[in-house]
Amino acid sequence: MSINVTTAADAATAQQGDERRWLALPILLIGAFLPVFDFNVVNLALPAIRSDLQATSSDVQFVISAYAAAYAVFLITGGRLGDWLGRKRLFITGIAGFTLASVLCGIAWSPSMLIAGRVLQGLLATAMAPQVLASIRVLFPAGEQTTALALYGATFGLANIAGQIFGGVLVSSHLLGFTWQAIFLINVPVGLVAIVGSVLFLTDTRAEEAQRLDLGGVVLLSLALGLLVYPLVEGRQMGWPWWLVAMLLASPAALFAFVTFGRRLTARGGTPLVELSLFFEPGFATGVIMAALFYMLSAFYLTFSVYLQDGLHIATADAGLRTLPFAVGYFAASFASARIMQRLGPRALTLGFVVQIIGFGALALSVQVGASGYIGAALLVAGLGYGIVLPSVIKAVIGRVDPRHAGLASGIAISTFQIGAALGVAIIGGVFFTVLGEASDAASHAQAFCAALSCNVLLLIGGCILSLWLPGERRPD
Repeated sequence: MSINVTTAADAATAQQGDERRWLALPILLIGAFLPVFDFNVVNLALPAIRSDLQATSSDVQFVISAYAAAYAVFLITGGRLGDWLGRKRLFITGIAGFTLASVLCGIAWSPSMLIAGRVLQGLLATAMAPQVLASIRVLFPAGEQTTALALYGATFGLANIAGQIFGGVLVSSHLLGFTWQAIFLINVPVGLVAIVGSVLFLTDTRAEEAQRLDLGGVVLLSLALGLLVYPLVEGRQMGWPWWLVAMLLASPAALFAFVTFGRRLTARGGTPLVELSLFFEPGFATGVIMAALFYMLSAFYLTFSVYLQDGLHIATADAGLRTLPFAVGYFAASFASARIMQRLGPRALTLGFVVQIIGFGALALSVQVGASGYIGAALLVAGLGYGIVLPSVIKAVIGRVDPRHAGLASGIAISTFQIGAALGVAIIGGVFFTVLGEASDAASHAQAFCAALSCNVLLLIGGCILSLWLPGERRPD
C-alpha cells in the first residue's frame, strides 16, 4: 500500500513539479558551479603555489590532474548513490565535504597536503554534482525542464569564465592577507549558503525500491575509467611513457569485465551499478556520444591560450579578455536556449552544431589569412552555438530517462563531459603540439591553431549528423 502512495506522489510531482523547485534551483546551481570553478581557478594560481610551497613542475601539474581524475572516475558512482540513499542527503554531504576539503587546500603547507586536498575535493564533488541534474529531472515538470537546463548551462559557462578571470584577481588582491589560498577559501561562505539553502528548500528524492550499491561494479568501473582517464590527463605532460600507454590499452578489457559482471548480476536478479538497458532508451546512447564529441572542444581553451600567449606574446590577463566575445555569445544563447529547445525540440542541437561550425570555421579562416579584426565576431558566433548545444545535449541524455535512474543518467552525462574533455586535450592538443613542433614564431602557432580548429570542426560535423538521429520529443498528456 505504501508503495502505491509513493508512486502516486511521484507521478504528481512529475506532472506539476515540486512546490519549492524554483527556490531550490539556485542552491542546486551552486553545486554545479563549484566543481567547474575549482577546476579552472587553479590555473592562474599555479605560479604562486609553486613559489610558496617550493613545489616542482610535476607537483603543480598533479594539483590539476589529481582533481580531474578523481572527479571523472567516480561521478557515476556518486549519481547511483544519490538514487539509492537520497539525492538531498548526498548533495548536502558532498557540498559540506567539498567545503571542508577546500579549507584543507587553503591551509596546505606542503605540495603533498595540497594534492591530498584536491583529491578529496574531486571525490566529494562526485557526491554533489550528479544530484543537480538528477534533482532537476525529478523536481521540475517536463514543460519547465528546458528553462532549468538552460540556467544550468549558463552556470557551467559562468564557472568556466569566472575561474579564468577571478583566479588571477583573488591571488593578486591579497584578500585578508592570502594569495593562492584565497581561491580555495572563497568556497567556504559559498558552501555554507548552499548547505543552509539545501536544508530549507531542497526536497529529498530517491529511486523507488532502490537496492544496495553494486560494490563489484564500483570497483570494475572505477578501474576501467581510471585506466582511461589518468593516461589522458597525464600523458602529454609526461611524454607518454610505455606504462601509460599500457594503462590506456587495458581500459577496454576492464570495461568489458564491468559489462560482463553487470550482466551476470542482472541474470541473478541483482541491480548492477549501471543499468545497461539505459543505453537502449531512445536517444540515450546517441546523446552520450554527442556529449563526448561536444566536450572534446574543451581543447579549444588550451590551444587558443597557447596561440595568444606564446605565438602572439599577449599577456595572461589580456589573453583571458580575448575570450570575452565567446563568453558573451555563450551567455546570450544559454538564456535563449529554453525557447529554442521548446520550439525546435531535438533540432535545436542541429542548429547549435551548425552555428558552432560556422563560428570555428570563420575563426580558422581569420587566423589563417591574418584578418584579426574578424576574430571577435567569429568567437561570438562560436559562443552562440556553444550556448545552444550544452543544455540541449544534456536534455538529450537525461530528458527521457525514467526518474528512478535520474542520478545514474546524470552521473553518466557529467562523467562523459570530463572524459570528452580529457580526450580533447590529449588528441586535439596532441595535433596542435605536433604541428607546432619546435617552432616558436607567430606563423607556426597560427598554423598549429588552425589545425586544431579543423579537428574541432570535424567533431562538430559528427555531432551535427548524430543530432539528426534523435527521436522527437515526448508530449505530456
